[in-house]
Amino acid sequence: MKKLWLLFLYFFTVVKICSQNPLSPEAKVSVLTIGPGTSLNDSFGHSAFRIQDQSNELDLVFNYGVYDFDTPNFYLKFAQGKLNYLLGVNYYDDFLASYMAQNRTIEEQVLNLTPFQKQDLFNYLLTNYEPKNRAYLYDFFYDNCATRIRDVAEDVLKDELVFHTPESIGDKTFRQLIQENLKSNSWGSVGIDIALGAVIDKKAKPEDFMFLPEFIFDYFDVATLQNSQKSLVKETHVLYEKVERPISKNFLFSPLMIFSLVSIVLLYLTYLDFKKGERTIWVDGLVFIITGLIGVCILLLWFATDHSATANNYNVLWAFPFNLIVLPQLLKKTSKNWVKKYLKFLLIMLCLLILHWSIGIQVFTVTLIPILMALVIRYLFLITFFNNQ
Repeated sequence: MKKLWLLFLYFFTVVKICSQNPLSPEAKVSVLTIGPGTSLNDSFGHSAFRIQDQSNELDLVFNYGVYDFDTPNFYLKFAQGKLNYLLGVNYYDDFLASYMAQNRTIEEQVLNLTPFQKQDLFNYLLTNYEPKNRAYLYDFFYDNCATRIRDVAEDVLKDELVFHTPESIGDKTFRQLIQENLKSNSWGSVGIDIALGAVIDKKAKPEDFMFLPEFIFDYFDVATLQNSQKSLVKETHVLYEKVERPISKNFLFSPLMIFSLVSIVLLYLTYLDFKKGERTIWVDGLVFIITGLIGVCILLLWFATDHSATANNYNVLWAFPFNLIVLPQLLKKTSKNWVKKYLKFLLIMLCLLILHWSIGIQVFTVTLIPILMALVIRYLFLITFFNNQ
């Protein structure tokens, strides 16, 4: 019933829009930029178009950040990079109230367009909102709620629109741009660094910065209209400013703390094994199961999905999927000779990871350093143990 009601609401909205008279000369077209929120998926902000026309009692927001949770195999499609996003339409008051309730800054840039350009842009959005046009295949860097704002403006204004490079644009990689919006010692930050590959460690071109809403704001702010020599933005308003509230920082459950504790436990158990001249089999079983499973997930994201950002992920140098194949040998009291060679191979892989990191092929999360150190010590112990066996 909920889905049917939403479909009816969408249909009612479209009918009402299409039944309106053409936009009046006093109509306003603006870009709304919403600041970051508290959850991971809200960390990068949001962008939308606002069409306001008091003469026609019209005040609507078009945004390209809607998806349908009722999509068949929703989570599988999301993981595979095959999930369609939708163009959504909201009444402005509802849209504003929603983000105010989330305590997120909302800024508005009123565009300096002619009546014809306003109508053209409005018609473009209406056409996009038709069921056959509403869906698009989302890409975090190249096709999202922010880049669509740029693309619509370019499609409507064509050569009339001239983008200039804002002062806020610097020499940064995609990973740096992402991490600027995240807390470094957070699970979201660590998860992104482990899941995304070396492709996001390349330098972003100035125009690539517009995958983030904050840079859509900056680019639109300095853009000009070529023939009229006017600024694209006529005026800017802060519709709502975020109220700063105390943020509780629980370092006890942060990734660095958890990884450090796990590493200390692994090092302590390795020390006890070394002193006793024994090997705790279940410890090696856990190490190889966890690193192997993480490695399999990394390979699946790399080769079995359409996500462009998960390719060339050298986190497999420490989370090696073949550990799952070697696992049965490590669960035995005595292992074959080739296992020692495999352990030496794992040490070489960790050395390659350091090399990749040091020369900038891929940047890894610093919170993993305790884990990497513990793995090195454990592998060295196992090689020594098997040599003396």
